[in-house]
Amino acid sequence: MARTGVVIDERYLGHDTGPGHPERPQRVAVLLDLIRQRAPGLVAVPARLASAGELSLVHDGRHVEHVAATEGLPHYSFDADTPASHDSYAAARLAAGGLLALLDEIAAGRLDNGFALVRPPGHHAERLRAMGFCLFNNVAVGAEYLRRRHGCERVLVMDWDLHHGNGTQHLFEGDPGVLYVSTHQYPYYPGTGAFDEQGQGTGAGYTVNVPFPAGFGNAEYAEAFHRVIAPIAHRYQPDFVLISAGFDCHARDPLGGMAVTEPGFRFMARALLEVARDCAGGRCAAVLEGGYDLTAIRQSVAAVLDELQGDRVDLADFGPAERAEPILARVLSAQRRIWRI
Repeated sequence: MARTGVVIDERYLGHDTGPGHPERPQRVAVLLDLIRQRAPGLVAVPARLASAGELSLVHDGRHVEHVAATEGLPHYSFDADTPASHDSYAAARLAAGGLLALLDEIAAGRLDNGFALVRPPGHHAERLRAMGFCLFNNVAVGAEYLRRRHGCERVLVMDWDLHHGNGTQHLFEGDPGVLYVSTHQYPYYPGTGAFDEQGQGTGAGYTVNVPFPAGFGNAEYAEAFHRVIAPIAHRYQPDFVLISAGFDCHARDPLGGMAVTEPGFRFMARALLEVARDCAGGRCAAVLEGGYDLTAIRQSVAAVLDELQGDRVDLADFGPAERAEPILARVLSAQRRIWRI
């Protein structure tokens, strides 16, 4: 069994998004219950508050101050989808800091891998803007922290959330030190993530978008990993693998139109763990993004934890993936100009 760490904290419940909001405290409540049941096989990593300096690794200081100014307010709206409340700033600092605490443990060799079960999520947050339920970009802070604090030269960020991680892409699109790869429903919120978004300047080629139409599921995702994502990731030879693990591409999710199920998440996690094993000494960490059906998020997180711990089962053949062929052909046509795959 791998030494797998988990970050989860009741203080994440303090981020009050208001009645009817899909990014609600119950998302973490069901995971707290799951982790209590699985506690003997996991290593608890205490969450900590990210400092303003750590958040400013990727965010403009003005944005950090803007979010900080909401502390103690009963309600504040960054936009129609992105509210804050009395304890949201603290929860957001704990979300980013929880991931950093996990990365420290893995980088030091005390853990093999882990999962930061945090909220609010992060991958939509831009350098100067909170949006899409996200206040700070947790995975981007983590990637830059690995480079600055732990000397990683190449970090892979794989984002399988239903929505494209516009914030993560934009923060690193000019930087070859981070390879950002995204599978996402397209066209859909936030409207970014087209085939031709491949990075800029010295970062050209280090953004890989796989935009899927609604309805794709395990077979199509597995084919994308087999033909595009895993080959590029192995070519990149990352020093650390980060996963923006959103579970809103699950077939049960109320916000999405995709059809991934628990075996599909197992497959994707397994493929990324193989990249980590082959290239990064096994160092891999996932951080929670979206996922708004409580049953789906609980069962999917459990499936990914099984993979992280090395508790693997045989996966049935997902069947044909012909529907993905035109899309993967376009992705390959664009990426083969850069990657020998």
